[in-house]
Formats: sequence, C-alpha cells, structure tokens
Amino acid sequence: MNPQVAMDGLVAGSMIGLGALGITLTYSILRFANFAHGEFIAWGAYLALAAGAALGSVFPGLAAPVGPFSFGWALPVALFAAIGLNGVLALGVDRLLFGPLRQRRSSVIVLVMASFGAALTLRSLLEFIFTSRPAYFSKALQIALPLGGGIRATPDQLLTLGVALVFVVCVHLLLTRTAMGRSMRAVSENVALAGCVGVEVGSVIRVVWLLGAGLACVAGVGAGLLVQIRPQMGLDLLLPLFAAAILGGIGSVPGAMVAGLVVGLSEALAVQFVGAEWRAAVAFVILVAALLLRPQGLFGRAD
Repeated sequence: MNPQVAMDGLVAGSMIGLGALGITLTYSILRFANFAHGEFIAWGAYLALAAGAALGSVFPGLAAPVGPFSFGWALPVALFAAIGLNGVLALGVDRLLFGPLRQRRSSVIVLVMASFGAALTLRSLLEFIFTSRPAYFSKALQIALPLGGGIRATPDQLLTLGVALVFVVCVHLLLTRTAMGRSMRAVSENVALAGCVGVEVGSVIRVVWLLGAGLACVAGVGAGLLVQIRPQMGLDLLLPLFAAAILGGIGSVPGAMVAGLVVGLSEALAVQFVGAEWRAAVAFVILVAALLLRPQGLFGRAD
C-alpha cells in the first residue's frame, strides 16, 4: 500500500468514524436506523460556516489564519456554537416526528421511513437557505508537511485526526465512567427493565440525540474543512457511515472508529487501483460482507 494513500484514507476514515459513532449510539438506544443522520452532518457544517462568518464580520481578527492552519479562531468558536445548534435541531426533529411515533409504538419500518422523510426535508431546507453551490471554510492554500516514509499531510489533516481521537476517547469515558453512560448502556440492553430500576429513559434519549448531533457536527466540519461543504455531503457519506457502524458493531465506540478507518482506507485504495468512480461501491461491498459474514460486527456481541 502506498503510504500516502494510507494517510489520506486515515484522514477520511476518521470523519467517517465520528459520523458512524453517532449512528451506532442512536441505533442502540432508539432501535432504528436513522437515515437523517447524514443531514445532521451537513447541517452541522453549514451552521458552523454561518456562525464563523458572523463572528468574522463582528471580530475581523478572529478570521485571520492561526499558525499553520487555514482557519482562524472564529472556526473553533463557531464549532462549539454549531454543536449546540445542531443538538437543538436534532431534539426538534425528535419532538416533532420521532417522539410522537414512539408514543404510538410505531413499528421500526415506520420510523425508518419517517427518517427518510426527515432527511429529504432537512436537505431541501439546506438548499433553500444556502443554495446548492459549494462553500468553503477557508480557501487558503496549505503546503503538505513531510512526516517521513513518503507520507505528507497538511496541518488541517493532522488536526482532524487529533480531534477525532479526542472525541472518541471522551465518548468512551462518558459511556464507561459516568452515571449517564451507565444509564445509556442499560437502556440499550433493555428499555423496559431500565425504566423499572429508575432510569429516566426520556433523559437518556435526549442525551443520545444531543451526542449524536454533536458528533455529526464535528464530522461535518472536519469533512468540510478538508474538501468542501455541500447540501449533498450528508447523503454522500450515508452509505460509508452505515457500513462503518455495522462493521464496527452496534453500540461499540472503538468499533465505530476502527471500522470508519477501515472504510476510509478501503475507499482510498479503490481510488488508487480501480478508479474514483468505484469509490461509493466500496462501502456497499463492506456493508454486505459484514452483514453476511459477521452481522454482530468486529467488536459486537453475537445475540
């Protein structure tokens, strides 16, 4: 494997892993595949773009690039604002759509179809508000730094890898070292039993929506920073996200990230040896192979 291809795959895979982490958490708690999760990635990127532009217009000094990076302090501040706004958006969708369906004890297929409708609506709203033209956090050119072994990477790429690692560790600590994490794991095992022992299921569901939307926002900003922002970016990432979530094992934080890296590396190899037009097929092949050969995933438990 070309070392540079491996580096590019790891960078792309880290963002896929973060997005897959949000999918695996919502699936393990809410028991349905949320196809609107990709749109939360796109909305997170656009919310950060809008917040960063507003901060840059009020405080022009925040827009100046910091050190070797292509962006200024406006983007990190905007990221935290976008995480909160994206969480509010996710809670709003749950309150208006998924919550009433859960109260009616709707079947899984109804929830899945509802998520398709939510995805179409959110994507159309993005195109209506921001148009379909690509946008950029920064158009500054960066020089890739030599890392040794024939590998080069820009400071922005190295930062996205570090940020992904930090968020994965934080989520892992949340699930394993906090009371809310224990409640989330209890609900994922048995909702009825968790409620009987005093777990506030409604609070757990709200936290999961906030956490999933926050991780989607970080993934969207990372992907937009490295390439570009488009209303269709969430749709383009949807198949790799589900492939990584299933390959890693539903409910497994390390599994989602490791599987995201596997998907990213596989796509990078496909571009090198087969052609860019086959990139999207790689995630589908991984998804089918995981379902046929190991449906519980790499880190999951067999039922």
